[in-house]
Amino acid sequence: MALVNNPLFARYFARFGGRNEERGNRELRQEMLAGLSGRVLEVGPGNGLNFPHYPPSVLEVVAVEPEPYLRSHAVEAAAAAPVPIQITDGTADALPVADGSFDAVVVSGLLCSVADAPAALAEFHRVLRPGGELRFYEHVRSRDVLFAGYQQAADLVWPHLMGGCHPQRQTRAVIDQVFTIETCRGFRFPADAYLWPVAPRILGIARKAE
Repeated sequence: MALVNNPLFARYFARFGGRNEERGNRELRQEMLAGLSGRVLEVGPGNGLNFPHYPPSVLEVVAVEPEPYLRSHAVEAAAAAPVPIQITDGTADALPVADGSFDAVVVSGLLCSVADAPAALAEFHRVLRPGGELRFYEHVRSRDVLFAGYQQAADLVWPHLMGGCHPQRQTRAVIDQVFTIETCRGFRFPADAYLWPVAPRILGIARKAE
């Protein structure tokens, strides 16, 4: 039995999730993954949009995707990836891997949609070796009060349409409770998406203590 079954959103994402790659999302993924090495755990890869951008210094990627339709597309994307990628079932708050077994954890567009973000981050901390990295590219609550109010209103409907995504999550603050954030920049993407409730984003690196 699938751990997550969201067939309508999965099919929407598989078809349209890559629509912004040509508008700069590809470069943002490359920025997120630049410099990674060793063993990497990607949580919630969807249909594998990050896979082409892993650098050759990465020895292995284990990608944990709970949605069966997206997982099947991730398997196809993994076959064409420049590094070895193993796809497995699992959820962010109960990862099927050993303690301290990864050099880095990668998440993009995930912490907005998990049921329990602090529990997911505790799992990321568990599976990372001491000094390991969390690479993140996430939607966040806007620092603009008016836009944040718009996100709060959108949050009444948006999660039901977009696979549980909550536009108003204060994701940076949650990451900061578990990891030490080393770099983090905020921006709007796409830059001209003034009414898109998930346009405010952050991209950065956090680290588990040695």
